[in-house]
Order: sequence, then C-alpha cells, then structure tokens
Amino acid sequence: MSLAHIFHRHHEPSSHPDVVLIGAGIMSATLGIILKELQPSLKIEIFERLDDIALESSDAWNNAGTGHSAFCELNYTPQHDDGHIDISKAVKIAEMFEVSKQFWAYLIDKNHLQAPSKFINRTPHMSLVWDENIAYLKQRFDLLQTSPLFEGMTYTEDTHQIAQWLPLVMEGRDPSQKVAVTRMELGTDMNFGELTRALFEHLKTLPDVQIQLGHHVNFIERRKKDNHWELEALNLHTKEKRTIETKFLFIGAGGGSLPLLEEAEIPEADGYGGFPVSGQWLVCKNEELVQRHAAKVYGKAEVGAPPMSVPHLDTRIIGGKKALLFGPYAGFSTRFLKHGSLLDLPESLQINNVFPMLAAGMHNIPLTKYLIDQVRQSPEDRLAALQKFVPTARLEDWELQDAGQRVQIIKKDRDEGGKLEFGTEIVSSADGTIAALLGASPGASTAVSIMLELLGRCFPEQMKTPEWQEKLQSMVPSRGHSLGKDAALCRITRARTAKTLELHP
Repeated sequence: MSLAHIFHRHHEPSSHPDVVLIGAGIMSATLGIILKELQPSLKIEIFERLDDIALESSDAWNNAGTGHSAFCELNYTPQHDDGHIDISKAVKIAEMFEVSKQFWAYLIDKNHLQAPSKFINRTPHMSLVWDENIAYLKQRFDLLQTSPLFEGMTYTEDTHQIAQWLPLVMEGRDPSQKVAVTRMELGTDMNFGELTRALFEHLKTLPDVQIQLGHHVNFIERRKKDNHWELEALNLHTKEKRTIETKFLFIGAGGGSLPLLEEAEIPEADGYGGFPVSGQWLVCKNEELVQRHAAKVYGKAEVGAPPMSVPHLDTRIIGGKKALLFGPYAGFSTRFLKHGSLLDLPESLQINNVFPMLAAGMHNIPLTKYLIDQVRQSPEDRLAALQKFVPTARLEDWELQDAGQRVQIIKKDRDEGGKLEFGTEIVSSADGTIAALLGASPGASTAVSIMLELLGRCFPEQMKTPEWQEKLQSMVPSRGHSLGKDAALCRITRARTAKTLELHP
C-alpha cells in the first residue's frame, strides 16, 4: 500500500464525470473523441500534469514521426535462427495504420479536423542495408509481396537508382560496397504533436468535456460501495486538491502510466515493471543538406539494441518546416518521462515486480551493455554512426538534441521469470472500469486500433449495440474486413484516405 493511501483523507468528490482520462497525449485524445462520437452525452474530464498538450511522447521532437506501417522498419520483420523471416507483425501494423488513417479522414470529413498537411505528409519509406544484410532484405521484400498492404513496394541493388533517390546516402560511399534498398511511395511523415493538439481543440468544443492542465493525479482508489474510482488531483500552481469520482478511468500518461497503474492496485497489473530508455537526435543545421534528402530511411539495428534505436535518416515536417534528423542514439535514465523524476524507476519497484525485473535484466545483459556504450559515446562516435548513412557527413553540420523517454514493458514470464517486451499493451481490470496503456512503438500510429480494442474490453455490452456498431463502421469503413487479404478493398480504402488526407503525389 502506497503512502498516498495511508495519508489520504476521504471527502466528497468535487466532480462526477463518467470518464476520466489521465494524460493529454495522442491516446487520450483518440479515446476521448471516439467515446464522444459514440455517446455524445458522456461527461469526460482529462488531467495533464504539464501546462500544455502533447509535450511528452506525442511531441514531434520526442518520437520518430514515422507513420509506422512496417514499410521500412526492419525490426517488425525479425529473422529467426533458422533463417525464416516472420512478416506477421508487419502485416498487422500496416493494417492498423490504415485504420488510423480512416479515422482521421472521417474527422476531416466531419470538419472536426482541418488542414491535414499540418500533421501528415506523404514521404517515401525506405529500408537501407549493405553487404551481409542484402539477402535478408531481398527475402523480406519477396515475403511482403504476398500481402496487398505492401503493393507498390520496389526493391533494387542498382546504385545509380539509389543515388537518384538518396544522393546523401550514396555520395562518398565506397564503390565496392554493395547496397540494397526497398521503397514505398505510400509512406508518411507524422507530426503527432500537431495531430494531438488539433484533436484536443475539437474536444474543447464538445459539451461536458473538461481539460485540466497543470494537474497531477497522485491518488487512485476503488470505492468498495459502488466499484467507482476515486482520484485526487493536485493543481500544481495553486496547490489546491480535488477529489474526483468516475465510473471509468483510462491511464494514457506514456511513461507515467506504470506508477499510476500501480497506485490503482488491480490484480491484473501484478508483476508489471518498466525499463526506461532515453534517446537523442542529430539534427541537421545545413539547409542545403536538408533540402537534398526526401525520405525516411531505416537501417538494421545493432545487435542488442532496443527497437526504438533502429537507426534512421528522416525527413520531417515540424512546425511547418522541413527538417532532417538522424538517430536516435539510445541512453539510460531512471526517469519514466522526459519531464519526470530520477526517482521514477526506484519508486516503481514493488514486491510483485522486483523478481520479474531482475530476471528480465539477467536475460538482457547485451541490451544493458549496449545502453552503457551509447551513454559513453563521444561526438566522434555519433558522427561515425551517421557516416554509415551519410558518408560525407561533417560534425559541424549537425547538432545534438534530446528526444523522448520511453518505458519498455517488463512482465512475468513462466519460463524466464521476467520478460522485456517491445511494443504496446493494454492492461485492464476484469470488470472493465479501468485500463492503462503501457509500452512504446508503434504506439501513436496504431492509436485508433488500440482504443477500439480497449472499447471491446471495457465497454463490451455497448459495443454490441446497433448504434455503436453503425457509428464505428462510419469511422472505420473497413472494420470487420481484412485489408491484408482483400486487395480490392485495400486499394479502395487507400485511395479514399489519400484523397481526404491530401496524400497524393
């Protein structure tokens, strides 16, 4: 039992919203709008610890900005020891991103969102490998061609063609080095910060929606008499405390979700822990170089590297201006949030998760070594990594900037005691009155699919009603069908969303 439980003094709640969302990021924004579309009468209150929307993981500088659709991310198509490449995760993620695009297109059609170019722009997605990894990329390409979701992908080892697409990548490269790429013209660059702020702007216009910035939720408890949730929120500016009662609670606070989930003390959360990983970008200062590159280019991760550290050379649109980033360089901090506390990790330790976390640590010693090496990197070391992608890169053209903080999931494992998970996971109570989102990539890109899964868990009866079914079908027209198997539907769906989201060449 936490100190907050011991010293909390119960008093009458000051508000009784139907739904409380913690965290003003892409997940809460998505869930809030879906719920208000399904049931406009719902009273929703949102609490955010910082003083503005989308300042943590959803901010453009704190994530890769890739519309994660598995076109270029090689970590979504792992190669097993027997040489077999598993594309199942890539197919699933590609379809989930199509679901997100359909929902955003629906919001634009309803005039709930405007100016799609502020948050989504067509940007080719490319995978780049050399020498010993070429056979892997070719096999990956051949397997992906079996799914309609990857229709239009091209593969080449032609250095002249690659130089046309990626002049910075090929200039100064050893001509004896063999290089291969895949390219998907349908790729996108995402500014999830802009999207999140636009979603919240719409939420603000809806009746019975309140957004409380600068409020820290430091107490969560289930009321025995009615199974409702009672929260205490501290106004960080006035130091005033409020008690709120709600029927449904969603914790979408990024790296801050785990401590809040532990505070709720639901048995489904037993054994969960978190492993924080920080990141940094090299940002190009040379405008000429920025303008000469126009793609998201992903490589293969170093052995022992976490998925969020897959190296990529990225064209980005941030604040309406084109940018060029390389990274991320991984690091380690005990903070769970970029604006968090150094005590986040030690304070997250509990009797039920200490052993899984220790066991996961023992089974991930290469990762620990990798992170230590990354932290110790000099500017010259970072430049050497960049020069594998841009051989002529000079240190004076790039500056280091902090990226976001991620907390990878650690959970109980029957065989290993504890297991480190790379991905996104919903943890919810058996009665569906509380849910939390843990983990990282592909996260934001798949927010709509994740929230639809959450609704199925937490609002199962409402999900069966004709009213909700009809509304959900209008939000995601392909719902109930597999875009990964139905080529005609996949083409129709992409054509429709491309038109609405202004993604045509």
